[in-house]
Amino acid sequence: MKLNYARGALALFTVLTVSCSTSNTSSTPAQPVAPQPVAEHTPVINTASQVYRGKASWYSIRTNGGTQTASGERLRDGALTAAHRSLPFGTLVKVINNKNGKDVVVRITDRGPYIRGRIIDVSLAAARRIEMINAGVVPVTIEILEENPPTESRESMIATVVNGDFKD
Repeated sequence: MKLNYARGALALFTVLTVSCSTSNTSSTPAQPVAPQPVAEHTPVINTASQVYRGKASWYSIRTNGGTQTASGERLRDGALTAAHRSLPFGTLVKVINNKNGKDVVVRITDRGPYIRGRIIDVSLAAARRIEMINAGVVPVTIEILEENPPTESRESMIATVVNGDFKD
């Protein structure tokens, strides 16, 4: 009895497989599907820029344990800056709080966050702008606006002040 049931199931499977594979009458070949990257935060590519979704937290001088950032700039609670694990320093990023729709543009000046599942740490001022202070961690969408925007070096700014070569 079990053998007959197994043969019947195998015959049905064979019929269905053959009929499904031969029923495609379109002359257009199937398009290959690109493999999706497996990552902690999977990028969703927009035509204008790169967009990522994940969780954000905020940090300040007190929570950072000092004022030094990985870029060498001083951490200032009033500045609209952020920490990201891999984006180049100076990159401009739009951070959108997915809970309330508020957004802020920040500049990457530090490395982090170092807690699994988080994709960006924003400064205290940025956290206030998108109203995430009380929550601490919120779901966000980040959009890369400009990687490594041109900026004057610190040395050239000092030389301008010392030499008096001010530009109007």
